[in-house]
Parts: sequence; structure tokens; C-alpha cells
Amino acid sequence: MWDYVKLAVLGLIALCAAIAANYARDLAYMVNAITVMLAAGLAFLWVLRRVGEPNPHNPNEYMDGVVRAGAIATAFWGVVGFLVGVVIATQLAFPQLNFEWLQGYDNFGRLRPLHTSAVIFAFGGNALIMSSFYIVQRTSAARLFGGNLGWFVFWGWQLVIVLAATGYVLGASQGKEYAEPVWYVDILITVVWVAFLITFMGTLFKRKEPHIYVANWFLLSMILTVAMLHLVNNAAIPVSIFGSAQVQLYSGVQDAMVQWWYGHNAVGFFLTAGFLGMMYYFVPKQAERPVYSYKLSIIHFWALIFLYIWAGPHHLHFTALPDWASTLGMVFSVILWMPSWGGMINGLMTLSGAWDKLRTDPIIRMMVVSIGFYGMSTFEGPMMSIKAVNSLSHYTDWTIGHVHSGALGWNGMITFGVLYFLVPRLWNREGLYSLKLVSWHFWLATIGIVLYASAMWVSGIMEGLMWREVDANGFLVNAFADTVVAKFPMYVVRALGGLLFLSGALIMCYNLWMTVRAQPARATQHSAVPAE
Repeated sequence: MWDYVKLAVLGLIALCAAIAANYARDLAYMVNAITVMLAAGLAFLWVLRRVGEPNPHNPNEYMDGVVRAGAIATAFWGVVGFLVGVVIATQLAFPQLNFEWLQGYDNFGRLRPLHTSAVIFAFGGNALIMSSFYIVQRTSAARLFGGNLGWFVFWGWQLVIVLAATGYVLGASQGKEYAEPVWYVDILITVVWVAFLITFMGTLFKRKEPHIYVANWFLLSMILTVAMLHLVNNAAIPVSIFGSAQVQLYSGVQDAMVQWWYGHNAVGFFLTAGFLGMMYYFVPKQAERPVYSYKLSIIHFWALIFLYIWAGPHHLHFTALPDWASTLGMVFSVILWMPSWGGMINGLMTLSGAWDKLRTDPIIRMMVVSIGFYGMSTFEGPMMSIKAVNSLSHYTDWTIGHVHSGALGWNGMITFGVLYFLVPRLWNREGLYSLKLVSWHFWLATIGIVLYASAMWVSGIMEGLMWREVDANGFLVNAFADTVVAKFPMYVVRALGGLLFLSGALIMCYNLWMTVRAQPARATQHSAVPAE
């Protein structure tokens, strides 16, 4: 019966998408509608072929198929996001690489949101969904809740990524930082995210382990808070049901305030709380040591989630936002430094008694470096929120360096470590294909991040100083074009750093592929759910 309901829903979606494509008012909407039609049609055929077949899944085994798919998607979208980043970094250094024959489809304004969304939501989002499903099953001693709901989350998220990416290239965007997808993609994101919450919460509710491990607290806070942020920030009215254009519910300074409440907390919960959940599970596992202080992890959790939500207004210093509001954001940003470093210390001290592993285990080395970048970024961020510093740093490349030291150093490196940890276990292999290739990846990625961040720090500080330089009569000395010319060497170094980081990711993909293909299988499969 349930299969026939799914067939009816998928058929209706395919039909509505076909009608929408026919009446589309812009190219991006038409392409997205055709994509939805094809996706629903393929899903319809897949369900149809399996109508009446018995459920092949063993309820006494963990649901690792969706985690395996998530690992593949994480690695794939990571390479795509890093590649687009290298392309636009190279374009900024060499503008002649914006090719006229592409009619603007390859320009920075369209590729930049493609890059940020691919890295944050495709690479980072798949890493979070994959690791959440793995962690919650192991720490709950329960199979993933909802039957195939986990698969709906996975494939729904891939559809979101494809719709958003094609929309950006074809000119469909809200123009809101980290929230560029248009109204109908936002609706799909909401549906998928609610399914994610139900799957995660349902698994916790049916857990056999009475204690909820701290990693699950961080992951749950990420899911709940991102849902709230998404709904409030993306409130909009479509201009037409057959077009991608929309009108925001807020305007002016209110829209700016809501946007940066969303933007900073997307960083705070999607890229920080969620990845801290990964840290609290996988670092102790790889180090084979317990968390240094479980009590500190609880303090870290509650302090972080209560403080982070207030820090967004520091993005709007010296704007039309009331001064008290931006000052409040600054104060909470500075206070936030303490719980952030509490988490960093807890992660690093987990290696107490096992520091020798850094010499022999490049995976734990990668995880430790990621925690170090987390600590550095969470010091730099509060410092940059202080008005005296912000007056120099804001709107310059210093901010770009800060974001990438966190995104590549913290989120990227911890995700790489998690992939190296998971792939042999998910595919039941004896070990990784090559630890030497992991070391190559580690050094290429680390050097790439250092080159990128240091180039942007130098460029940003120089840029800020040039903008505020005045002559004896109080007139500005430098035109904007002067700063662009002065930054050229740093832009070349940035592109080189990005290329090294991309090269490391490609080596990782090869290593993981060969692990699955060439490594011998383990004698036993450890995927059974413990008995009641």
C-alpha cells in the first residue's frame, strides 16, 4: 500500500514539474523544473520496479548504506567546490580568464555562490548528514529510524544542491550571503531538513543506550537551530509561481539584521556545532582515548549555544544598524572566545598519553591540525569583531583569509580525517590503501591553507591601510584601482594555495577509491545492532 502512495506522490510531482517547465518565466526556473521532473520520474521507476518485493534490510543491522553514499557524495562535492574556488581565485588574479564566449555564465558573481554553497552545503552538509547518521546509530545502539527516510534525506539533499547550483549559474539567486537559493529551493530544503530532524530524533528516542552522548547534543542543536535560521531568514513572497524571482519579507536594515543573524549563526551552528559533534566522536575513536573531560564538553556545549546566537550584529558595525545592537554583537563575540577555546582544549587534551600517535598516524595529525585551526579561527573572529579592528579589517581580504582558515583548516581537515576513519570501516576493509598518501594529502592541504590565509591576511591589512591613507589636506591618497593592482601578488599566492588544497583532495579520492577496490576485506563484519 505504501509503495502505491509513493508512486502517486512521485507521479504528481513529475506532472506538476512538467507543467511548471512549460509555463516557466525564466531559464533558471525552467531548467530547475525539468530537473525535478527527471528526478521524480527516475524515483517513480525505481519504486515501481520494487513494488511487492520483500524488505531486504535486516532490522538488527546498522543502516550503513546511506552513510556510504554520504561518504562518496562528501568527497565528490568537496572536489567540485574546491575546483570552482580555484577557478574564481585564478580569475581574480587574471581577469582575462573570464571568457566572453561563455556569455557571463562563468563570471565571479555566478561562480562565487556556486563555490560557497558547494563547499559549505554540498561538502559540509553531506559530511554532517553522513557523520550524524553514523554517530547516532553507534551511540544509541539502534538502527536509523524511519526505514528509508534516511535515503530521502540523502537524495533530497543532492537534489537541493543540483537545483541551487544550476540556478546560480543561470542567474537565479536571492543575493543573500550563504542563503542564495530561491524560494522553491528553500521549500525543498525545509522538507528535507525536517526529514533529517525526524530521522535523528527518532533514532535517539528508540536508543538502547540510556545516556545521550555529547556529540549528539551538538548535532541536534545544529539541526534545530539551522531549521529556525532558515525559516526566518528566507521568508519571501514569490513574484510568480512560475518564476524564480521573489520579494523578501523584510527590507533595509531589518533585512540586514536578519541576514547576519542567519549568516553568523549558519557559521556558528552548521560549521561549528555540527563539526564539533564530529570532533567529539571521531577524535577519541581515532586516538583510542576517552574525551579528556566530559564535564568540560557539557559546559562547552551550553556556553556555545547560548552565546553564539547573539553574535551576528558584529557584521554590521558602522552601518545603519543602531550602535547598541552592533556593540551587543561585539560583546557576545568576545565572550564567545572562552567556550570556543574550552572545546579546542578538550579536543587537544584528548590525546593525553597518546601524543606519540602524531608521529605515526597522519589521520590523527589531520584531526589535531583541524582543532588547532578551530582554536585560531575562534580567536581571530572575536578579535575582528572589536570595532577598532573591524574598522580596518571589514570589507577587505582579511575577512576572506579568516573565513578560509576556518572553513578549510577546521571544517575541511576534520572532514578529511573522518572520511579516512570511516571508509575502511564502512566497506569492511582491513585498512587504508596508503598512509603515505594520507601524509601527502596532509602536507599539501596544510601548506595550501597557510599560503591562502597568509596571503589574504597580508592583502587585507594592506588594503585596509591603503583605503584609510590620506594626504596633508585630508584627501584619500589611493583609488580603489590602486589597491587592486597592489594585491596582485597575493592573489596569485591565494590561487596557488587553493590549487595545493585541491590536489590533496584529489589524492584523498584516489586513496579512498583504492581502499575500497584493492584492500582485502576484514574477516568479520561489525555492523550488527546490539541485542536488547
